[in-house]
Amino acid sequence: MKVSKAAKLSANRIFRMCMATGSLNESLMRSAIQKIVTQKPRDYMGILTALKRSIRLELAKNHAVIESAAPLDLEERSRAADFLTAQYGKQLTYEYKVTPELIGGLRVQVGDDVLDGSVKGRIDRLANAF
Repeated sequence: MKVSKAAKLSANRIFRMCMATGSLNESLMRSAIQKIVTQKPRDYMGILTALKRSIRLELAKNHAVIESAAPLDLEERSRAADFLTAQYGKQLTYEYKVTPELIGGLRVQVGDDVLDGSVKGRIDRLANAF
C-alpha cells in the first residue's frame, strides 16, 4: 500500500508522542490507534500502516537473534548476552536459533545491525573478494 506524505507525517508525530519516555509506551499507542480507528480521519489506513511499520522497527531494535551452528550452553549464552547488553543496552530480548549451515561461529542480528562471525560468512566474503 502506498502511504501518502501527510499520512507518514501524522504517523511520525503520533509515534513520537508515544515515545515520550524514550521507550514505546504501549498504553498511549493503544489509545492513539483506538482513536484513529473510531474517528477515521482522512487516509487513516495510511496512518495505521505507517504506525505499524514504525512500531515493528522499534521492537526489532530491542530484539536480538543469535544464530549458531550448534546449541549454545548457558555460559556461551550469557557471554553473548553480556556483549550485546554492553553494545545496545539492557532492554534487549534474546532469541537463540541453531542454523547448521553456519558451520561454526555466531551470527547476531539486532534490528538492522548484523554481526556475522560465522565460518559461512567468512567463506562468502572470501568468495566475493575474488
